[in-house]
Amino acid sequence: MKILGISAFYHDSAAAIIHKGDIIAAAQEERFTRKKHDPSFPTQAIKFCLEQSGFSIDELDAVVFYDKPLLKFERLLETYYGFAPKGLRSFIAAIPVWIKEKLFLKNIIRKELEAIETYNRKELKLLFPEHHLSHAASAFYPSPFQEAAILTIDGVGEWATASISHGKDGQITILKELQFPHSLGLLYSAFTYFLGFRVNSGEYKLMGLAPYGNPNSDEVQNYIRIIKEELIQIYDDGSIWLNQDYFNYATGLRMVVDKKWEQLFGFPKRTSESKLEQRHCNLGLAIQKITEEVLEKMAQEAQRLTGTKHLCMAGGVALNCVANGKLQKTAIFDDIFIQPAAGDAGGALGAALAAHYIYFEQERQVRFPDQMKGAYLGPEFSDLDILKVGRRYKANYQQFDSIDDLCQEVAPLIDAGNAIGWFQGRMEFGPRALGNRSIIGDPRNPEMQKKLNLKIKYRESFRPFAPSVLAERASDYFELEHTSPYMLLVQGVQQKQRNEVPVDYHQLDLRNKLYVSRSTVPAITHVDFSARIQTVHKETNPEYYSLIKAFEDLTNCGMVVNTSFNVRGEPIVCTPEDAYRCFMRTEMDFLVIGNFLFDKKLQLEWDKTDDWKEQFELD
Repeated sequence: MKILGISAFYHDSAAAIIHKGDIIAAAQEERFTRKKHDPSFPTQAIKFCLEQSGFSIDELDAVVFYDKPLLKFERLLETYYGFAPKGLRSFIAAIPVWIKEKLFLKNIIRKELEAIETYNRKELKLLFPEHHLSHAASAFYPSPFQEAAILTIDGVGEWATASISHGKDGQITILKELQFPHSLGLLYSAFTYFLGFRVNSGEYKLMGLAPYGNPNSDEVQNYIRIIKEELIQIYDDGSIWLNQDYFNYATGLRMVVDKKWEQLFGFPKRTSESKLEQRHCNLGLAIQKITEEVLEKMAQEAQRLTGTKHLCMAGGVALNCVANGKLQKTAIFDDIFIQPAAGDAGGALGAALAAHYIYFEQERQVRFPDQMKGAYLGPEFSDLDILKVGRRYKANYQQFDSIDDLCQEVAPLIDAGNAIGWFQGRMEFGPRALGNRSIIGDPRNPEMQKKLNLKIKYRESFRPFAPSVLAERASDYFELEHTSPYMLLVQGVQQKQRNEVPVDYHQLDLRNKLYVSRSTVPAITHVDFSARIQTVHKETNPEYYSLIKAFEDLTNCGMVVNTSFNVRGEPIVCTPEDAYRCFMRTEMDFLVIGNFLFDKKLQLEWDKTDDWKEQFELD
């Protein structure tokens, strides 16, 4: 079976292609168009997937879209009807788009595919699994589990906002659903909006802000009380009810009723660039704690319904790695697998897998550690591609004969406090940079967080960074009992690695708290002594492993700082040219692409002279 999966028209559109159940390629459209969270039809991602697989569209057994547009349209109409006369402006804005485009999705898909290459339209099979089935399939089928509970939580699909399913062999059975407008994902997005971040992209900022809240303060407890009394009712099975008097997302143009929230919490909606105050941090911590509580109850219900020892997770809320780490600590399940592309992009992969195993009834074979291939499923580039970029920009570079020689050169550069762009192999699928499109640095350096945030990423100073740690050294640094190859678990830094902090630490404001040296690896230790951990395995990423091992041999520190290779507002780099342009526009010190090392200082000195012109003169 050769199947192409597509997600599009909401946010983070993507394409994925599988052959006989094996994942050949997957990528988000934003990486090619350079438009962050690009929702458009994934033309470039599809072209890549077809090229990587070697298949034409005519050779495909099916093209699968990640949800059912007619069912979603039904939800839209029923919602407007149920809330009428509220929502007229939103109705007038939304309905023409649906009538013009989304109701005729089959024709749109056929036309867009025809623009890529000619094919026999009559023979093309188009399939449309439900949104939450696509998410569930994306998590269960690549997992190492023969049987598992599957928990899918996001904003909303067609009707479902959360679902519990049972996966066994090749089948997935949906057991329970929570339906719109009651949604944990939309609740979290509402707080994202109120605290000044962008919905559908700023939720991870809220997650990073929450630890700056004071867990011992009366204000946090008061916010939790207010939320539970006025906004949400939480039931024992993890289902929730949201008081729609305070929300506006069902039929309005905003997430919440601003004035009511201002009255509820005692301060106005924060604007995106305004100063972050302690009350913002405390409210962020309050909603994070409530999210963790609901997630744990949902997991308990999933275990009760399925009786299994394993859990798979997908949907946007599954990217809340703080909540994931807390859930792991509960030991409700022996092991948890989270789809690394848990959001809508991963729906493309899930749609293809659901068609393969459910529609075409193919036999499933479980593989360990999983079938995601480290999430390294995107484009890769040759030495010639890298050389072309070097020549085009008249770059100063050094080429090494082997990855080991390169790592021996780069490890001392990290030790010297340099920030280094690290570009290797196939691009990652999903929102996390996992060592192939990363910016790296020394985790022991107390200035590294500030340098990366302010001089390279150009983003908020409070944002934490993740460690990439050798898998066998993880327990030396972190309270981590399992591997975390996809950077989807937050756990505490080991007590022996922590530093003493001032007795009034929790009373410090955000800025002063940020620059307290909290551990032996301060650049990756968040203000609550936690870290979002990536365990690096030689089997899945030998180049990245070799670099960190060379750094350990030099310094006895078996980890590096890892942040995504991009600047604020842009997608992660895809091509060598993307990487070089990002390198030259920021204060990165060195750039590694494949076995090539680019030196910013030498490049700038080179550009100050015209000596290179002499190479082209006859006398």
